[in-house]
Amino acid sequence: MTSGKLGVIGVGNMGSAIIRGLLAHGVCEARQVSVFDADPMKAEPFGKEGLHVADSVDEISETSDTVIIAVKPATVGEVLAELGQAPVTTLMISVAAGITTKTIEAMLPEHPVVRVMPNTPCMVGAGASGVTRGTNARDEHVRRALDIMGALGYAVEVPESLMDAVTGLSASGPAYVAVMIDALMQGGVRMGIPRPVALHLAAQTVFGAAKMILDRNLEPSALRDMVTSPGGTTAEGLVALEASAFRYAVMDAVEAATLRSQELGE
Repeated sequence: MTSGKLGVIGVGNMGSAIIRGLLAHGVCEARQVSVFDADPMKAEPFGKEGLHVADSVDEISETSDTVIIAVKPATVGEVLAELGQAPVTTLMISVAAGITTKTIEAMLPEHPVVRVMPNTPCMVGAGASGVTRGTNARDEHVRRALDIMGALGYAVEVPESLMDAVTGLSASGPAYVAVMIDALMQGGVRMGIPRPVALHLAAQTVFGAAKMILDRNLEPSALRDMVTSPGGTTAEGLVALEASAFRYAVMDAVEAATLRSQELGE
């Protein structure tokens, strides 16, 4: 269990997911957490669960040892201006997409800053998050951020130079996988499987393949070879994928998203 007080600014999808994950995994207790949202209706339910609902960003800054900034990028500047009075020992963790540590430190030059790039599966405890440190962040600050995001899935420290690539891979990746699942489902429907059954089979297949790779520490090629018999059905399916340049299309998607993330950050 983490020590100290945690403040969460913004309790939309990601902010709420972080809070739920931390409580569910015992990383902190409800009494340690304060929340604030510009929309009081979003914060109100957390008060009923034993969390403190703050009246302002200023209150969060005064009472928290760690502050998670989980607002939309357009609102970050306004929030940072209000956080400027926080003690310089307060760790600032930002999950705002595209906002660099340099941008945050321009307004909070003395605070330790850690930037996180999460993805939407964090909402179901199966996320993948890149974590990068700012100028004043020490190992203990990074560990705290990894503990927090690790409660929502997998979290790893990367240099900030790779955060755009993390965005292109894991942050945008759920959309690519959703397209894959949809295509598998449609293929099943085309071959006569009822749509609800085809969807469940497709989603479970993707989930199961990912779980085998992670649980057994397999290279993807090893799983491919386990499934593929010479002259069999899988071999024919793989030939069809190669003919459509499937792997190159996915790699191109990651590259395109990475380049777009770089453009948005300029």
